[in-house]
Amino acid sequence: MLDLPNTAMIEGNAVRWGVSGNGPPLVVLHGTPFSSQVWRRIVPLLTDWRTVYYFDLVGYGQSEMRPGQDVSLAMQNRVLAALFAQWGLDRPDVLAHDFGGATALRAYYLNGLRYASLTIFDAVALAPWGSPLVQHVREHEAAFSGMPDYMHRAVLRAYLQTAAHGPLSEEALELYSAPWLGPVGQPAFYRQIAQMDQRFTDEVEPTYNRMDCPVTVLWGENDDWIPLEKGQALAARISDHPCIPIANAGHLVQEDRPEAIVAALLARFAQG
Repeated sequence: MLDLPNTAMIEGNAVRWGVSGNGPPLVVLHGTPFSSQVWRRIVPLLTDWRTVYYFDLVGYGQSEMRPGQDVSLAMQNRVLAALFAQWGLDRPDVLAHDFGGATALRAYYLNGLRYASLTIFDAVALAPWGSPLVQHVREHEAAFSGMPDYMHRAVLRAYLQTAAHGPLSEEALELYSAPWLGPVGQPAFYRQIAQMDQRFTDEVEPTYNRMDCPVTVLWGENDDWIPLEKGQALAARISDHPCIPIANAGHLVQEDRPEAIVAALLARFAQG
C-alpha cells in the first residue's frame, strides 16, 4: 500500500497525501470510487524517474469525510490548485484517471494550472456520463445511506467489479471497499455519488482545445463505464495524437493492465 503520512488543510478539509521517489515531479490523480491506492502497483515503478506526489481527493480514501461536505468536482480542482501551491510545483507531469481526469482538466482550463505533460485515461470529461446507480442515488441518497451493512457491502463490491474487465482480486476488493464501510464510510460513499453532476464537466467542456503540453490519452477497450469513443473524442479535442486503446482493459486500467500505464509514462519521460 502507498503511505500517506501528510495532511494538508484546504478549505476546511483534511487532505491526506504522500510523496516518493527522485527526479522531476509527477502528480497522480485517482477517480471515483477509488483512492490513491489505485496507484500502489504503479508508483513504485516510476520512482527512479520521478518524484511522485499522490493524495486522496476530498471525501475519499484517508482524506476527511463528514456530513454536509462538498466533495463535488467543483471542489476537487480547487484542492489540486492549493496542493500545487503547497508543494511548490510548476509544470509537473500529471497522470489522471476518471474524476482525476476531470479534476486535471478543470484545473488547467479554469484555474490556470500548467503541466509538463498530461497522461489521461478513462476520464470523466465529455457528456453524457453517469450510470443508472448514480441517478438512483441522487434521487434517494438517504435510503442508500441507511441500508443495512450487508446490503451496502453487496452493492459496493458489485459496483467496484463493474469497473474492471477481469475479476478483481479479493485484496483489491477489500482495499477499495474499506474507506466506504462503517458509520462514516457508508454515507460518504453515497454522498460522493449524490454530488456527481454533469454540469461540472459541461461548464468546462466548451473550452477544451489543444493543451500547451504533450498529452497522451489512453482508454480501456472494454470500459463499460465510459466507452472508448469518448476517449477518441477527447483526444481529438486536447491532444496532437489519437487515443491509444488498451486491449483487455476496462475502466479500471490500473488493475487490468497497469503495465500499459507505466509503459506510456516511461515513453513520455524518454522524450523529455
